[in-house]
Amino acid sequence: MRVIVVGLGKIGTTIVESLVGEGHDVVAVDRDAKAVAEITNEYDVMAVCGNGADVEPLEEAGVSKTELLIAVTDSDEMNMLSCFMAKKLGARHTIARIRNPEYNDRSLGFMKQQLELSMAINPELLAAEELFKLLKFPSALKVDTFSRRSYEMIELRLKPESALSGLSLKDLRQHYQAKFLVCVVQRGEQVFIPGGNFVLESGDKIGIAATPAEIHKLLRELGVLQRQARNVMILGGRGTTYYLAQLLTNSGNSVKIIEADRTVCRELCDSVPKAVVIHGDGAQQDLLMEEGISEQDAFVALTETDENNILLSIFASTQNIPKVIARVDRDEMADLSEKLGLDCTVSPRKIIADILIKYARALENSLASSKVETLYKLMDDKAEALEFIAGSDLPFLGVCLKDLAVKPGILIAGIIRDRKPIIPSGNDFIQAGDRVVVIAANQRLQDLAEIV
Repeated sequence: MRVIVVGLGKIGTTIVESLVGEGHDVVAVDRDAKAVAEITNEYDVMAVCGNGADVEPLEEAGVSKTELLIAVTDSDEMNMLSCFMAKKLGARHTIARIRNPEYNDRSLGFMKQQLELSMAINPELLAAEELFKLLKFPSALKVDTFSRRSYEMIELRLKPESALSGLSLKDLRQHYQAKFLVCVVQRGEQVFIPGGNFVLESGDKIGIAATPAEIHKLLRELGVLQRQARNVMILGGRGTTYYLAQLLTNSGNSVKIIEADRTVCRELCDSVPKAVVIHGDGAQQDLLMEEGISEQDAFVALTETDENNILLSIFASTQNIPKVIARVDRDEMADLSEKLGLDCTVSPRKIIADILIKYARALENSLASSKVETLYKLMDDKAEALEFIAGSDLPFLGVCLKDLAVKPGILIAGIIRDRKPIIPSGNDFIQAGDRVVVIAANQRLQDLAEIV
C-alpha cells in the first residue's frame, strides 16, 4: 500500500521505519533537505523535499494514487492543512497529528468532520494514558487493554525470589486459583509461545492475559500486588506532563511537577491548578530530596532527553520508590535502560507507530473476514497482541480449538463474547461477532483466518 508521511522529526522517522518494516510503499516529505537525505540513506523510500501542504510536492509524492497520508510535522495547523490538501488531490485516507490542548474534544470532532480526517493522533495524550494505566497498576511493566477494558494483558519480570520461577505452566493452575493465561515469554533475546511443559525461570519477562479482577487476584496470591500510586512526582513539564497531571489530579492523586522553564511552570499552574509546580532543575539531586522524592509512590521522568530520564530514574530507584517510569524514545537507549535495571519505559513514538500499523493493516486488508481492531507490540517488539472481530465468513467458526491446526508461534489468548471474556480451552470455539485476542511471535497477521 502506498503511504505518504509528511514530517521527518522523531515521530515521522519512527513511522517511516515501522511502515517500511510492514512492507508498505512509503514516500516521505519534509522541508529539510538534510532530513530528506538521511531518510533515503537509511530506508528504502522515495523522498520529496518541500512543503507538505503545497500542491507541487504532494503531486510529486504521488498523492492522487495514495491510500494513506500521515502528517506529523511540529505544527498542528500544517498537519491539518496538509491532510486537507491531500484529500482534495485524491488521497483516500488522511491522519493528522494534533496535540495542542486548546483543540478540545468538541472542536477536534468538528475539525475532523470538516477536513474529512480519518484520524487525529496526539502522541503526548496517548503516552499520558499509557502512563496513567501503569500508575494504576504499578506491579506491571506494561498494561494493554482489549474490548473496552474487559480483558487485559500485563507484562511482568520474574525476580529471583518469584514464586513462579521453576514452575511449569501446567502446574500454575493447580497452585493458583485465579483464571489466567501465560501467553508469551521473553528469555534473553528469544520469545516463546509457551506450552504446558514450559518451565518459567527468574529473569523471564512474561505476558499474562485475564480479566482485570483475575489479574489482581493472581498478583495478590503471588504477593507482588502494589497499591495504586497516589503521590506522584513528575520531572519535566512539557507535552505529556500536562495530560498526565490532568488525569492524575482528576482521579484524586497528589501530583508534584518539577520544571526548569519558568514560563512552562506558569502555564502548568494555570492549566493544572490542583498540581504542585516547582521551578527548578530536576537534575539536582538535592532539589529532588528537598521536595520529598523518597516519600513518593511513583516517579515519572518526562524531560526531552532520554539520557536525563534514565539517569534520574536510576537515582529515583535508589530511593526505594515503588514505581519508577522513564520516557525513552531511542531504541538503543531503551536497551541500555533495561540493562541498567529500568524495566518500565514509555515511548510516545512507539505508541503512535503501533496505532498506525494497526490502521494500515486494516486498510490493506479491508475485504478480510476479520480485520485488526487492536494491535500492541510486546516483548521488545518481538511479538504482537492483536484483537479481531470474527466475521460471519470465517472458515473455522464453531470448530473446537483443539481441532484447529494453529500455526507455530500463534496462540488464541482470549475470546470476548457478549462482553464476557473467556480464557480459551480446547473445547471452546469462535462464533461470528466474537472479539478474539491472538498472540503472534515473530510474524505478522492481518486477518484472523491466517492463524491456521
